[in-house]
Amino acid sequence: MSPTPLIVGLDVGTTHAKAAAFAGDGVAWAMAARELPLLQGGPGRAEQDPEVVVEASLAALAEAIGAAKARGGEVAGLCVGTAMHGLVGLDGAGRPMTPLLTWADQRAEAKAQRVRRSIAGPALARRTGAPLHAMTPLFKLIWFREEEPELFARVAHWTSPKSLLLGRLVGTYAVDPSVAGATGLFNLQRSDWDDEALALAGVRRETLPALVPGTQVLGGLRRDVAARLGVAEGAPVVAGASDGAFANLGAGAMGPGVAACTVGTSGAVRITVNQPLSDPAGRLFCYPLAPGWWVAGGAVNDGGVTLRWLRDALFVDLAHSGEDAYEALAALAAEVPEGAEGLWFLPGLTGERAPQRTPSARGVLFGLSLAHRRGHVVRAVMEGVMLQLAGVVRMLGAAGLPVSEVRVNGGAMRSPLWRRIMADAFGLRLTLTSTEEASLFGAALLGMVALGWKASLPEAAKLVAVTGREEPSPGAAENAPRRLAEFERLLHAVDPLFEKAE
Repeated sequence: MSPTPLIVGLDVGTTHAKAAAFAGDGVAWAMAARELPLLQGGPGRAEQDPEVVVEASLAALAEAIGAAKARGGEVAGLCVGTAMHGLVGLDGAGRPMTPLLTWADQRAEAKAQRVRRSIAGPALARRTGAPLHAMTPLFKLIWFREEEPELFARVAHWTSPKSLLLGRLVGTYAVDPSVAGATGLFNLQRSDWDDEALALAGVRRETLPALVPGTQVLGGLRRDVAARLGVAEGAPVVAGASDGAFANLGAGAMGPGVAACTVGTSGAVRITVNQPLSDPAGRLFCYPLAPGWWVAGGAVNDGGVTLRWLRDALFVDLAHSGEDAYEALAALAAEVPEGAEGLWFLPGLTGERAPQRTPSARGVLFGLSLAHRRGHVVRAVMEGVMLQLAGVVRMLGAAGLPVSEVRVNGGAMRSPLWRRIMADAFGLRLTLTSTEEASLFGAALLGMVALGWKASLPEAAKLVAVTGREEPSPGAAENAPRRLAEFERLLHAVDPLFEKAE
């Protein structure tokens, strides 16, 4: 029997590098993951070791490919997905000269604030589709230029995790528009680097990776890498897209009104569109997915990280009880009615991005009384996260992209209570899909299109299987706008206090 051809997807995020091999029918044959440590290099810093990221990615690929081959599979190609907003500087030989600054790195906040308050800020946000936020590589480059000028001058190549990995896999430092679109340096309308943004950052085109379509096959695997992975030398590697864009494709969220909501450490709501979205206020992002497709939406910092904080900071007894701490937290919250009897949580434990939040925002418990117990705090925190995401849904509607269905994925969505709270906060039906690792599956689906297995992204997305629905509670659709309005009224009241403290 001849081997079954497989597409291998690679998804390199902030906490893990994951790889999976998929057959043409969308069935996963093997999956592997490696943890990626996050280094705190000082106040506001969130870094990774670039070499550790590369090594973890290759190890995950090797394990997944080895397991798939043992079952009778054969790798026909690889497609690469990575997190957005990462930045690393390389020397002329491709060796890292800086740490990898992740999306969570906030050292450039003062630089971003300066541009946000400038006359040029709104136009920059419209042209690039990227938030004027410290996470964006544009502002990290400004930080290096102003704070470490000697190092900045010696860097030969400024790259993302995507281009770093492609350089190691195929020997070409390239980047797709999906990842480039998140840098703040990419002009959405021209699909090219933005000259004004480059001047603001102080970088030349030749120091940035080559721009290639996400569906482009970048030659084949280098001999040494192919030998390590157990793959034929020259196996095709597809440039791919970002993890956020892949999450929409991997959830099958490709039609009008169908959004994907991912809740992992952070959270995001995204909708796929056929033309770039321009948000004059710069509250929503818009990044390319593939030729003719863009992903618009908003991201929040506080997702599942809020429950990790509760577990580690306020519920240490649950963490050491021998039972699953997250299930125990959910059980406490389930005993409390919707609205947590007047207790509100305003997210911001790590600052906030959307909607209409200041990066210096911090979390707030509002309405706390002697009557409230531990379960009320957990319930309020879970509802606050979902209301923050509901604000993104509302903004999409205001921008002419109304959402009628939400496809959910991410670790938090394994919890029935999280799903119930989301459905009620949004006032919308949730659609559950068979693939928890939507970004990985999205990488494989784009690879299928690039290699000619599928004619188009919508055709590839038909491989996504729907496993269930979560309807909002009776009356939730009518109640949701009122609850969101009260939540946002509180946000508008407290956010100026954080702005004054900047």
